[in-house]
Amino acid sequence: MTLKRIVTLDEIRAAQRRIAGVAVRTGLHRVLPERLRLAGHADLPFDLYIKAESEQPVGSFKLRGAYNRIAQLSAAELARGVITYSSGNHAQGVAYAARALGAKAVVVMPENAPAIKRQATIALGAEIVLVGSASSERKAMAEELAHAHGYAMIPPYDDPAIVAGQGTCGLEILEQLGVIPSFDAGGAVAQGAIEVNACGGLVILSPVSGGGLLSGIATAVKLAIPQVSEIQVWGAEPELAADASESFKTGRLVEWPAAKTTRTSCDGLRTQSLGEINFEHIMRFVDGIVTVAEEETLAAIRTMLTATGLVAEPSGAITLAAALFHHTQLPHCRTMVAVLSGGNIDPELRRQLDA
Repeated sequence: MTLKRIVTLDEIRAAQRRIAGVAVRTGLHRVLPERLRLAGHADLPFDLYIKAESEQPVGSFKLRGAYNRIAQLSAAELARGVITYSSGNHAQGVAYAARALGAKAVVVMPENAPAIKRQATIALGAEIVLVGSASSERKAMAEELAHAHGYAMIPPYDDPAIVAGQGTCGLEILEQLGVIPSFDAGGAVAQGAIEVNACGGLVILSPVSGGGLLSGIATAVKLAIPQVSEIQVWGAEPELAADASESFKTGRLVEWPAAKTTRTSCDGLRTQSLGEINFEHIMRFVDGIVTVAEEETLAAIRTMLTATGLVAEPSGAITLAAALFHHTQLPHCRTMVAVLSGGNIDPELRRQLDA
């Protein structure tokens, strides 16, 4: 597949203005070395920050892309309603955005989705349709229902408006670190920027499943500061669901069977393949993908709580796991940012980790 065009920086800036007041500007929290020591980790050779997308109203980054996509629908499309397919976090993002814009929302979810995510989606007013565990099953069902009822499809990742919306997270990171000027909702410069070379090397880590967040962040960062090798964007993925890593290494889009990807505890990272649009952006803008073991991710959830007080679901903790246990595989840098993509942890898993 050859993509006709890449999402532009103007589109990401437009998304930033569009979602302002709905999605929040989440915190960028420095992890103090002494707090990491309390969690049993040695000092790291870089300053570590957590971009806490768990602070979004729906507990994850997904609201950024969902609202950006739905807000661009016509009045007629909104009146017919929207539909999506999701294991939980995109479901909540779509439900929240649809409610804010006065549209009906239908969500096709896998029967093994965490109960907390199903309940939260229903509480936001969405109608739920349950199917099997394969991501291909929920996509097929959503497409069937969209055709039958005229719903507007809101894809979880494989869509330019979704990529642009998730890309706003990347712009925020650069703004919060002072690498680029910060913009208010109207687009006016709010503060000055520092020289890019003064950052001393920056690595941003994003979880990767379908690729919406990773492709969005990488596109935003590389377009905002083109030809700057000191700033890299890497993906983090479970070893048990490493289809994106394989796709990146081979340069061709591969798909893993659901029987393999559903083995990981990272329920938000069980997608069987990157989206086609996301793959194109990732191959152009992403610098690498690192894979993480299950026990490392679970350890990172505990560390997140001890060192920062932030709650992370497994999918959200995988970037901290990469920073703690795989930083020797990553470029040397002065600053590393781990994107905590979501905090909607299953209560039972939380109890087990607290025991």
